[in-house]
Amino acid sequence: MEAGLILECKNQHGEGIFWNPSDGLVWWTDIEGGTLWSFDPETMQSHSIAMQERVCCFAPRQSGGLIVAFANRVSSLDIESGAEEKICDFEPDNPDTRLNDGRTDRQGRLIVGGMNEVTGAATSSVIRIDGDLAVSTLIERVSCANSICFSPDGLTMYFADTPDREIVAYDYDPANGIPSGRRVHASFAQEPGLPDGSCVDAEGGVWNAEWEGGRVVRIAPDGKIDRIIEVPVSKPTCCTFGGPDMDTLFITTSRLMSDAETLAKEPSSGGLFSVKPGVTGTIDVPFSG
Repeated sequence: MEAGLILECKNQHGEGIFWNPSDGLVWWTDIEGGTLWSFDPETMQSHSIAMQERVCCFAPRQSGGLIVAFANRVSSLDIESGAEEKICDFEPDNPDTRLNDGRTDRQGRLIVGGMNEVTGAATSSVIRIDGDLAVSTLIERVSCANSICFSPDGLTMYFADTPDREIVAYDYDPANGIPSGRRVHASFAQEPGLPDGSCVDAEGGVWNAEWEGGRVVRIAPDGKIDRIIEVPVSKPTCCTFGGPDMDTLFITTSRLMSDAETLAKEPSSGGLFSVKPGVTGTIDVPFSG
């Protein structure tokens, strides 16, 4: 199957996409473009909001507004008024790192990880923010956190440190939000791209956007890649299921670090793509705080 372009938004680095059933919109961030985007699949209309800083990922809050992972902190944000309340700084003693990928677990905690964008060294981490805004470190020695998502029953957490070329799985305790029992779920050693952002379908399959691989793959519960969605650009970044029936896979892409020759061959780079792969997805839980 091949995904088709549905919005030629030319994001510098589209990322962090999710479906918000409360407003019927797909939301995502253009990290390097400093913009939040939304798209209505019913009307095919889009909207963008300029931000003063890079937003790496975000999620709706149960109490209203958003929880936002900026590059150097996590805050609650009212996008209408612009009012921000900082929850925590992220690795303030390490100027080489920034936040990157994250999603809420099935209890509404935000799990978000960082990356070393200067040297690529494994000096960052993954943190958990609870509904009471308590912050805990879950994983250390991370180079580039990606692929954070949760099985439909919430008992498995998936994660990739992208340069390792593998997606790992953890047993996840829903009572305390602690991962354990790390194991390799799928190897990308023979794949054309690197594991970037992921989401989960209702059958427990993990869908992963392959950075520089030009495709999104489904990893079955047994760890085998059993479905491939071709994307006509080389840098898909993240994906989510959405739409009224939760049967459409939406895919963000990037123009980052692409030269003029590549962009001439792939003019829709940075666009929003979609496909109906024949399965339905799971809805992310709003942040509980």
